[in-house]
Amino acid sequence: MSTLDDPLMWGFKGFPTGDANLARWVLAAEDICFKNTIFSYLFRLGKCIPITRGGGIYQEHMNEALEVLRDGGWLHTFPEGKVSQVNAPIRRLKWGTASLIARAAVTPMVLPIVHCGFEKVMPEHSFFGRRPPVPLFNKEIKIIIGEPIQFDLRTLRQKAMTVSQEAPFCSLGWPNLCPDGLNETQQRWLYSNISDRIWTIMERLRCFGLSLRNE
Repeated sequence: MSTLDDPLMWGFKGFPTGDANLARWVLAAEDICFKNTIFSYLFRLGKCIPITRGGGIYQEHMNEALEVLRDGGWLHTFPEGKVSQVNAPIRRLKWGTASLIARAAVTPMVLPIVHCGFEKVMPEHSFFGRRPPVPLFNKEIKIIIGEPIQFDLRTLRQKAMTVSQEAPFCSLGWPNLCPDGLNETQQRWLYSNISDRIWTIMERLRCFGLSLRNE
């Protein structure tokens, strides 16, 4: 909802640790967080992994994210892939998060989190049509954490293999076959299925958050 969601949201009451070794890794937009040497240094210290928007789900630094998951690390992503401050249903999720879940050496546990209020802390158009120079104070923020999601990837891959072997797509950056032996059409089905399940749960949490605001 704003440019302050991460890392400030991890300051909520009861968060278990400030240990840097246990802190999250996060995917961060390269054009915002890594646009110069100083920013790159600071965000790298903050355990941010640069991601090129529009670079596809098989871009180089996605392999770094997979290494984090392989080592049992905590990887935080924003599956919408874009800042949005409107009170509207969650948009279709990008497939990057789904691809990481499917391609990880060890299937990660997915913990859905939805929040509201950060858009009031750093509104996009409040200061002469721009963001305020500093975060605004005394704003109510709600962070809603859902139940963990476990994916049965073996079953999902088997279902994906029943999808037509003919790939009607021709997209730059997609491998002819992924490690599971799925062609592009089957990969798209798999990533779409995973994303749809996450979207459904996140949208349910968003609606629950709205009901709390109206009480």
